[in-house]
Amino acid sequence: MSVKAQSKATRTRHISAYLALTKPRIVLLLLVTTLPSMFLAHDGVPATSLMLATVIGGALAAMGANAANMVLDRDIDSIMERTKLRPLPAGELEISNAIALVVALEVAALVVFAVWVNWLSAALSLGAAVFYVVIYTIWLKRRSPANIVIGGAAGAVPPLVGWAAVHNGLGWAPVLLFALIFFWTPPHFWALAVHYRDDYQAAGVPMLPVVAEFRAVANRMLVYTAIVVGLSLVFIPIGEMGVIYIAAAIVLGVCFLIYAAVVRLTLSQDNAMKLFFFSMLYLLALFAAITADVLLIF
Repeated sequence: MSVKAQSKATRTRHISAYLALTKPRIVLLLLVTTLPSMFLAHDGVPATSLMLATVIGGALAAMGANAANMVLDRDIDSIMERTKLRPLPAGELEISNAIALVVALEVAALVVFAVWVNWLSAALSLGAAVFYVVIYTIWLKRRSPANIVIGGAAGAVPPLVGWAAVHNGLGWAPVLLFALIFFWTPPHFWALAVHYRDDYQAAGVPMLPVVAEFRAVANRMLVYTAIVVGLSLVFIPIGEMGVIYIAAAIVLGVCFLIYAAVVRLTLSQDNAMKLFFFSMLYLLALFAAITADVLLIF
């Protein structure tokens, strides 16, 4: 391989490593809950420039928080099979460069929100990033089985950001969407943690499936799922939703409850993973239904 080809391959690896550091799939899931809130707040399609600025600012803030999480968790990531090939434990990036990336992303996010959106959205988005890094990663993750219950609040902030971007204020509709995602996060993450229980135990991370019996975890997953479904129905009058959302909330909610009930009845890791994957589909489809309900007239 020529020197030029080697240099290009090295740059490509570095770019891939930096991108992996930001957990792009998680960022995409967060943004999916931002735009429907904007459509709902505007009762239609907001200005393209506002949507782009909000999405870009939110993505930058989330990417920075994710990268900070990887910097702080690089020691336990090197122990866990699921994470040992991440850029830092794999030695693909220097710690100093990763920290520089975190700072650059968060500063860029602040600038985007402050200049092109508003300061309330900036405060909410950057506040969520700080909460994720300080409250979840530094304080709770290695100390308490309530880590994902409390720390997951950071991932529930995007609907608040989207609404604030449109109105420069908040209301009951985005608060209810925040609550829905807040209660959705534990069963979603516990389902994954059940599968990777040995990994978390080896790393000394007290995720609920590590410190409690599977039956107790499944019970809580079912309870939290029921709360999520209940909130999705309460959202109908609060958000003044129509037939598309109503149908989606009912069908998706019944399916979500069935998946959680099957895990409780079978205590199967395979069924827990099925619940994990369906929970992602549930959230994506529910927020897509919000968008469709706002934009389509029946």
